[in-house]
Amino acid sequence: MLAAIMNGQHILIVDDEPNVGDVLGIYLRRENFSVAVARDGKAALEEIERKPPDLMILDLMLPRVDGLQIVRRLRDYEQSDVPILILSAKTDEADRIVGLELGADDYVTKPFSPREVVTRVKALLRRTKHTTIVAEKPLGFGRLHIDPRTREVTVADRACDLTAKEFDLLWFLARHPRQVFTRDQLLEHVWGFAEYVDPSTVTVHVRRLREKIEDDPSDPQFIQTVWGVGYKFEAA
Repeated sequence: MLAAIMNGQHILIVDDEPNVGDVLGIYLRRENFSVAVARDGKAALEEIERKPPDLMILDLMLPRVDGLQIVRRLRDYEQSDVPILILSAKTDEADRIVGLELGADDYVTKPFSPREVVTRVKALLRRTKHTTIVAEKPLGFGRLHIDPRTREVTVADRACDLTAKEFDLLWFLARHPRQVFTRDQLLEHVWGFAEYVDPSTVTVHVRRLREKIEDDPSDPQFIQTVWGVGYKFEAA
């Protein structure tokens, strides 16, 4: 059933190692995804312009245009909502944080399990604007308004430009006001999986959300930290 739902969705793999694109392409096509492969950053940007992907699997260390530049360009322009799964040999935490801060949705380090990558791809695609339940009603909390039908967020009538995953995280927390969630619980509910995922993924997305919706991110009104536990949405 899930394969049928995913059928037709287009994945762009950007990696200069031929075997990576070949292996992932085999596994993704088995799940009825359409797959394109780019071997360098410039080719990736040309492919995005030719056929915008529903999700991109992106290496950081690329010839001509590096992966971080591609993330930055996508998040700054018209492809701002495309889910990005970084796939890189860089294992340093600082590199992971930079990728997530720029707007990547998830990060997998090499060597990797192709099945794990496919699982993460499915989870990311389940929670994009293409599968939003339009029956959900907008939520309002004073100056903050969240509309799941258009995936628009405004603060005091100012539009907030959120990535797909930032919106999903905000929507989930706002639908459960005052309820405290651990980072693992948020990974499970919002990302669709918690195993093998660096919990700093949640930390970075919370930080980015606060910078976009809070008057003072260092003293947040809406997304609050419950020390030693996790996070909650305060509706008051």
